[in-house]
Amino acid sequence: MKRNQQQHSLVPHPAKLKLLDGRFKLPTSLFVTVDPIFIPVYTTARLQFHKAGLNLEQSTQQPQLILHQDPSLVHEAYTMSITPDLINLYAGNPPGMFHGLQTLCQLVLSCSSSSQMEIPCMDIHDRPEFTWRGCMLDCSRHFHTVSFIKKLLDTMALHHLNIFHWHLTDDQGWRLPIPGYPELTEIGAWRIDSRQTWQGKIGGYYERQEIDEIVQYALERQITVVPEVDLPGHTSALLAALPRFGCTGGPYKVEDRFGIFDDVLCAGNPELDSFLDALFDTLAECFPGPYVHIGGDEVPTTRWESCPRCATAVANLKLPAPTALQSAFTQRLSQHLSKRGKTAVGWDEILDGNDAGGISKDTIVMSWRGKEGGTRAAQQGLRFVMSPQDGGSYLNFKHLPDPDEPGHLDVTTIEQCIHAQVIPEGLPKALHPLILGGQANLWCELIRNGRIAEYMLFPRLCLLAEAFWTPDHTRSKNPIRERLEGLGNRLDRLGICRYRETFIP
Repeated sequence: MKRNQQQHSLVPHPAKLKLLDGRFKLPTSLFVTVDPIFIPVYTTARLQFHKAGLNLEQSTQQPQLILHQDPSLVHEAYTMSITPDLINLYAGNPPGMFHGLQTLCQLVLSCSSSSQMEIPCMDIHDRPEFTWRGCMLDCSRHFHTVSFIKKLLDTMALHHLNIFHWHLTDDQGWRLPIPGYPELTEIGAWRIDSRQTWQGKIGGYYERQEIDEIVQYALERQITVVPEVDLPGHTSALLAALPRFGCTGGPYKVEDRFGIFDDVLCAGNPELDSFLDALFDTLAECFPGPYVHIGGDEVPTTRWESCPRCATAVANLKLPAPTALQSAFTQRLSQHLSKRGKTAVGWDEILDGNDAGGISKDTIVMSWRGKEGGTRAAQQGLRFVMSPQDGGSYLNFKHLPDPDEPGHLDVTTIEQCIHAQVIPEGLPKALHPLILGGQANLWCELIRNGRIAEYMLFPRLCLLAEAFWTPDHTRSKNPIRERLEGLGNRLDRLGICRYRETFIP
């Protein structure tokens, strides 16, 4: 085993790391001098270090850790020098300093016991390869608690992930309160669970105070929350609450089944814009980040093809067929968001019917059906995020093809995550600037609670985090498999219910 793998198990691996002779012995309390610009990120990180067994105390007298500002370092970059007597950490802005502190926190968590609190001396020069390093959590199929979401955000931050994609609406539940539309949470947030008779409806929704709490918690950890409201398909919960927005008028129900359903929003309903105004006003108020995910996936056109109002919309918009309403609807949603200073993100189906390039060039495409969606987006001059279900990004899939493993639909192995690539094969280098980064997705049709979610997420999410952060040449020289044991030990210290790799014949 190489010397650097013996000495550290950092995930993601820093862009550049050089091990030095000697070790820094950690005291019970570490004295820290902090540049004023970094006080907020220091305050947040201090809580994380306390959980790792190390107290940080601000002091200008004989500091052992100094947090410096270095304006020459780019956004999110940091450098760290660890000598036997002193740790110097440099960054140009708070996100960079926070990432540096997370790397240091990993080193502290890697200490084998409280009686052997020491870390190797090293020089680190680090910055992310991609700007979008995301994780999507589906809270519609099963409602996840605020406490679990905070635990997930903490673990994401430790591994330099910076986008929390929050899937809030789908056929099985609407989790977002919208002023003026109480039916959405009174009706759309609850469903019958046909698997049992001893309990009434299941579900829930997030109160405005809880949304604010999660957004602030993420912000303190340099994570942007990207809310998703899935439109115009996957809207059974919305239609159950507001049946006038469907093509047939109902009756509709909040679905207990999982899959794709013919009933979608009526693309020709003139009353829909007033609802969309209220919806996007709420999203703009609740989520300060620049992005809103509008879904756009798996939209059957069955109802549109027989709906008189949709036929009128097709004629008025001079569209070739009802199927073209998908692209027109995406443009409509993007315009709503643009008026509110937000950028639309959509699954790669929003490219269907967009051959004429009607979708706004600001729109971001999330490639999930494969790697081709990213290439198609780039060819149309659109920015994109890679999240292919066949490329290690879908963490609701089983860890291995074993009937005793939880998960469904397919398999995402540890090896797939280790070798995950963000850049689509064959994409011309001239189009590489359109790649924002990558994302892992956890769909929760069969994932009822946080502990099961942890098992599905970890350690695979951490392995993908390295693909999103670390340059390929660094990854190839420092195989992550040799760091898996250390990663697992850290997750254990954090109380994460993780998958422990097994093999089948």
